[in-house]
Amino acid sequence: MTDEVGGRAKLMLGLATVGFAVNFWAWALLSPLGPRYKELLGLSAPQQALLVAVPVIVGSLGRIPVGALTDRYGGRVMFPLVSAVTIVPVLFIGLAGQASFTALLIGGFFLGVAGTAFAIGVPFVNAWFPPQRRGFAVGIFGAGMGGTAISALTTVGLVEWGGAAAPFVITAVVLAVYAVVAWLLLRDAPGRSATVQPLVKRLADTGRLPITWQACLLYAVAFGGYVAFSVYLPTYLETEYDLEQADAAYRMAGFVVLAVLARPLGGWLSDRFGPVRVLAGVFAVVAVMAAVQALTPPLLPVGTVAFLSMAAALGAGSGATFALVAQVAPADKVGSVTGLVGAAGGLGGFVPPLVMGFIYGRLGSYGLGLALLAVTAGLAVVLTLTAVRSLAVRHASTT
Repeated sequence: MTDEVGGRAKLMLGLATVGFAVNFWAWALLSPLGPRYKELLGLSAPQQALLVAVPVIVGSLGRIPVGALTDRYGGRVMFPLVSAVTIVPVLFIGLAGQASFTALLIGGFFLGVAGTAFAIGVPFVNAWFPPQRRGFAVGIFGAGMGGTAISALTTVGLVEWGGAAAPFVITAVVLAVYAVVAWLLLRDAPGRSATVQPLVKRLADTGRLPITWQACLLYAVAFGGYVAFSVYLPTYLETEYDLEQADAAYRMAGFVVLAVLARPLGGWLSDRFGPVRVLAGVFAVVAVMAAVQALTPPLLPVGTVAFLSMAAALGAGSGATFALVAQVAPADKVGSVTGLVGAAGGLGGFVPPLVMGFIYGRLGSYGLGLALLAVTAGLAVVLTLTAVRSLAVRHASTT
């Protein structure tokens, strides 16, 4: 990679990461306001949960077609397009959609478009970097998931400062600025291989690739585990350790920040030692620490060490999964594979909270739920060291 191309690649990586963060900021706008809507509109607990879940589900499933479209049209078109389209539901909710539960659901459905940005950035960034640097580059891009933290930290305060519409109008302006900048500055990598296959056939072909389903399973555990803890950890800490709500929220924020920072580290380690070794290592850490936490040890220091270790491992595992995709997936199908894998990760975050809640309701303890996480992570280690390793070895022998 020449210095000129290297500089352009870094610029494209930076623009893509900012775009990912901005769209994820928009995607997460409803979650911090859930308690407010529950009070103002008299929502039941299931209605509040549905309101928060709809954008996540749509954004996760929407990655499948958006990833395939990115293979066809490139990030140069798709990043500004998705950012511009997201402005519509953001403004709708901010200016007209907060008066009823139905309006919020409609707005939240279309707000899910913002969550598809992940499936644009991975193939876009992947094409700009040589194989030996793709893990770290895609990991840096993945840190843009910290955009959800921007929403968590600012949305309620902006409502208190400027009224109910304030966070939505500000986010819409940021999206508009980014869409214009992306349209003017983003460029697809030279020599990018664009596919001309019809969408349905491309997705069908992608579904038959072993890397697709192996990476889906690994990402459902790694990123799904991160999502599950970021949603459920405050409830767990308040219930098991009698923490105050604010204390539990701050500890959850620490978990999220560490996981976000560990994602590029997972990509970098994959470039250096190979994604198979990294994935086996991080899932082994999750298995051991989840087993420790299943015994509900004292929060200081054992519980804190267990949760922070899992945060770092899950973040690094998320980065290593896409380092594996970048290494093994065909160049013209990286977007399609990313879409399916990204959907699996997003949806994987829904199962653990439901299981934890069900188990606590029946047994009055979260221990069995964490033990199941330990077993699941152990199975991920086995999958990594058998089928995934075999696939990576076969790919290396043919390139």
